[in-house]
Amino acid sequence: MSHLTEEQSNQLYLQLLEEKLGLEKHFATNDHFGLSNSFKDSTGELSMYDNHPADVASEIFEREKDISLNEHAEFHLRQVDEALAHMEKGDYGQCIFCHSPISFERLQAIPTTLYCKEHVPDPEQSIRRPVEEQVLYPPFGRTSFDERNDETEFDGEDAWQIVESWGTSNTPAFAEDPNVENYNEMYIEADENVGYVESFESFVATDLYGEHVTIVRSKAYRDYMHSEEGDPFLEPENRSLDDEPL
Repeated sequence: MSHLTEEQSNQLYLQLLEEKLGLEKHFATNDHFGLSNSFKDSTGELSMYDNHPADVASEIFEREKDISLNEHAEFHLRQVDEALAHMEKGDYGQCIFCHSPISFERLQAIPTTLYCKEHVPDPEQSIRRPVEEQVLYPPFGRTSFDERNDETEFDGEDAWQIVESWGTSNTPAFAEDPNVENYNEMYIEADENVGYVESFESFVATDLYGEHVTIVRSKAYRDYMHSEEGDPFLEPENRSLDDEPL
């Protein structure tokens, strides 16, 4: 038997019903906080893939806020419906965990509660994430084979390296290597050997028949020698590397 009087039950029922009608009207009039329209339509952009996130930062913030508000309102409506169902069942006002009576004062403050103060569960963490994360996270996750030993082909990361090497809106502060010397070294793994395995293969040359080995004294060659990886006997005595042209 409920510990609530008929007057108290009617008051709580009307309070829950008012909340339910208000939430349903809210969803009907604002299209779930505008989420019925795509982000592209709401911003007027033809595509979101070619924009730096900072270009639409305010719009992204508002979109995230709308998602959170909509999720909170949907959760509140489910709580209201569940409370009304328990009221119809006849066990409203009792903790569903320990079956102890919930005080009328607590029900007045939180009419959707189904727990006494001692057994309120921890808030559930939302598992609903923006659909964009399926594309953006993890980086190159669908087409990157760097971690696989059985794959060596041109992959998604390689494609992005080529595109990024032509320049982005990023500054050196966003570079993968904090010690970059110019903008041409800012893209992902800019120091990666392309077309050869060992770094010396980029400056050791031969003729058409693999004979007459020569050294192309390029920047890669100078870096190689300065790092003391090269054989000093390849260089004539008393010759300074600093005198070599780039």
